[in-house]
Amino acid sequence: MRKAVLIASVFLGSAMALSGQSAFTEDSAAEVSFHLDRPTMEVPRFTIHLHEDGTGRYEAEQITHGLTAASVSNEPAQQINRTMQLHPEIVAKIFKAARELNYFGMTCSTTAKNIADTGKKTLSYTGADGHGSCAYNFSDNKRVMMLNDTFLAIVYTMDEGRKLEFLHRYDRLGLDAEISTLSQEVQAGRALELGTIAQTLNAIAGDTAVMQRVRQQATRLLAQAN
Repeated sequence: MRKAVLIASVFLGSAMALSGQSAFTEDSAAEVSFHLDRPTMEVPRFTIHLHEDGTGRYEAEQITHGLTAASVSNEPAQQINRTMQLHPEIVAKIFKAARELNYFGMTCSTTAKNIADTGKKTLSYTGADGHGSCAYNFSDNKRVMMLNDTFLAIVYTMDEGRKLEFLHRYDRLGLDAEISTLSQEVQAGRALELGTIAQTLNAIAGDTAVMQRVRQQATRLLAQAN
């Protein structure tokens, strides 16, 4: 009888331990986030939340009229909330850099004077292995600026996707210049992760009412996304 109770207790304890371990792993899944505040811009603030499996979310506020400091504070903002899936290679690069930077438990901001104000950026890391954050306008750390430029290039692509959606619906002629600009930014490395706007590009590429060269550019960008 005692032996049976002992065995049952061992199994129960093991099950509870495994249950607790699973819950801990799920609750503490690693995440890197990038937040930017830039008043007077069309998108005055946004945040990217990126998980290590490549899933993520882009949350932003967009001001559609007036770009002065006063109008930004008074203009009701349009809320943007979009999911995303990034390629494993770029996700691995981001998380590797975050861990090498001590989970951002450091001073990121440069001590140099007279640096142009391009907005307050904050990099953050949360996970079972550590957590931290640092804020900066500009950093002398090359890995910080690599992450900065990577996230800005992803955001640029997602913002362009919304512009293309709008033009496709309301101003097809405007697509020509906009998609050409996107193509140039992709070539320059200032637009990344075209897969985040693949649905929009696919809709444009398949629309016979759109100019042929625009459809061709959309098709080429889709090929690059894949």
